[in-house]
Amino acid sequence: MLIDWFTVGAQLLNFIILVWLMKRFLYQPVLNAIAAREQKIAAQLADAAATKAEAHKQQHVFEQKNQAFDEQRAELLRQATDAATAEGKRLRLEARQAADTASAARAKALLTDTQQLHAEIVRHTQQQVFDISRRVLRDLADVSLEQQACTVFIQRLRAADATTLAALNTALKATDESATALLRSAFDLPVAQQVAIQSALDDTFGQAIALTFETAPELVGGIEFSAQGQKLAWSIAGYLSELSSALDESSTATGAA
Repeated sequence: MLIDWFTVGAQLLNFIILVWLMKRFLYQPVLNAIAAREQKIAAQLADAAATKAEAHKQQHVFEQKNQAFDEQRAELLRQATDAATAEGKRLRLEARQAADTASAARAKALLTDTQQLHAEIVRHTQQQVFDISRRVLRDLADVSLEQQACTVFIQRLRAADATTLAALNTALKATDESATALLRSAFDLPVAQQVAIQSALDDTFGQAIALTFETAPELVGGIEFSAQGQKLAWSIAGYLSELSSALDESSTATGAA
């Protein structure tokens, strides 16, 4: 078989021309289109990535702001709760203090009223006893209460213990014309009784005592001798005070039982 090299050469040339033509007019545009498409896709992908990154960034910023807002809200809520708790405690404390103050004031007022009432009852009772004693002594013994009070006072003076007499004697030595010894009585003493008491005092202390007489109705049927703060006294009030103390002790013991 003979090879027609001319034909082979012509076909080879035609193939080369065909390849060149295809590359020139077909492959290159296709390659260019593919490259352009790839560049466009790459650009779109880059834009998408940038958009996604921006979205992530905005989401992170939003999450940070949201967290900061939650923290701020929690802090404000905590502060409000603490303030409300503190205010509640303050108001309760003020209310308790006000209640305690009012209770103390009521108790003090009640105690004052009770003491005043008790003092008034005691004073009235003492006065009644004084008046009754005066009438009884006058009716039964024909002796005035004043006379009997002087007699009892002189008896108490003579029966006083050594300690009391020593204290009075020391006080009497410190008296002078500007500060004499004082004898107070619930009634105006007649001259005879003044002389009797003066004589009893002089005899008891072995000296002439400068004595000032004074009327003091609050003693309620009694006589009080004093010098430089030292006292020797007898009165119906004393007996009533002892009776009141005894009654109080009895009431306390009965209540405790």
